[in-house]
Amino acid sequence: MSLWTPPPEGSPQRLADLRVSYDAGTLLESDLAATPLGQFRAWFADALAVGLPEPNAMVVATASADAQPSARTVLLKDADPRGFVFYTNYGSRKSADLSENPGVSCVFPWFAMHRQVVVVGRASRVSRDEAAEYFAGRPYGSQLGSWASRQSTVIEDRAVLEAEYERLAGEFPEGQDVPIPEFWGGWLVRAESVEFWQGRESRLHDRLRFRLAAAHGATAENLDDPDAWVVERLSP
Repeated sequence: MSLWTPPPEGSPQRLADLRVSYDAGTLLESDLAATPLGQFRAWFADALAVGLPEPNAMVVATASADAQPSARTVLLKDADPRGFVFYTNYGSRKSADLSENPGVSCVFPWFAMHRQVVVVGRASRVSRDEAAEYFAGRPYGSQLGSWASRQSTVIEDRAVLEAEYERLAGEFPEGQDVPIPEFWGGWLVRAESVEFWQGRESRLHDRLRFRLAAAHGATAENLDDPDAWVVERLSP
């Protein structure tokens, strides 16, 4: 599978004229794994195999209690039968939104493969033990960075951030255990739907969605339960 075909010389430069022919593959019902977790893992393995940069990067969209939306890119750190996990500062805008309104959507934009995965669900905090275990395995610099940044707050300049990092490096020398900040942890997105999108020619894309059946709650560990999901084809 080609990751990128450069445009021919003399291609139009107007935004309205920029086009890509989506012809890298198909997605039929017979291609799907039995569960959304199984299908996600299969496509993620494909992304790794072709060398896609940071295939675990996902756009997380949230909304505040008054419905003001915001979106940003974060890194997926776990995908298991419960759902999808990422880590962040609990004082960040995304965490403030999720604390007020747990509805969330995550998009894996695998453009080079003419694919994307769209997750819609509800978020809740992971346990302190789970977050601490993940934090302990982070690189030293990333651990200090989590302490140094009061994410989403206004700071005077970069020097303030770097000075705090240096102060923390003195407080927690490299080689010493760095404790997890109380203001930092993880969010678990429990899926209510997972859509797999495969680009096709003439914009007749394949869109197959796993939708959680009414009898199954989004609080269960059901991402790998074939009986919990209804498969639907969506018009492109």
